[in-house]
Amino acid sequence: MSDKSKNIEDNLKQTAGSISNDAKETLENTKQKANEFVEDAKEVFEDTKGKVNELLSDENIEKVKHKAEEYTEIAKQKTTEFTDDAKETFEDLKEKGSELAGDAAEHLADFAEDAKEEIEEMKEKSKSFLHRLFGKS
Repeated sequence: MSDKSKNIEDNLKQTAGSISNDAKETLENTKQKANEFVEDAKEVFEDTKGKVNELLSDENIEKVKHKAEEYTEIAKQKTTEFTDDAKETFEDLKEKGSELAGDAAEHLADFAEDAKEEIEEMKEKSKSFLHRLFGKS
């Protein structure tokens, strides 16, 4: 394998690795943002719950607590769905990146082979030209 072909293959591997790493990083960032969102929502919920407790009667407080529990459960479900969607997106991205890397490797190998043939042809033509130019047989 020529150095050029090896460099192309190495670059392809690095690109595929980079795509995979970027996808993993995106998933981790998504998870982190989702967790931050949940934590922020919990803080807001706790603050709101405290203020509501101060303002409402005992009877209404129980109603509000019940609703708050329902909304908390809904928020947990939505967060789980969001995380599942993010994982699925990551898997799709990883799969597409692998496909892209495979396609690129195939095309680069063809390109390298074509380039090798072109270089051989140019070498022969140059040799022939120089022989004609300088009159050597």
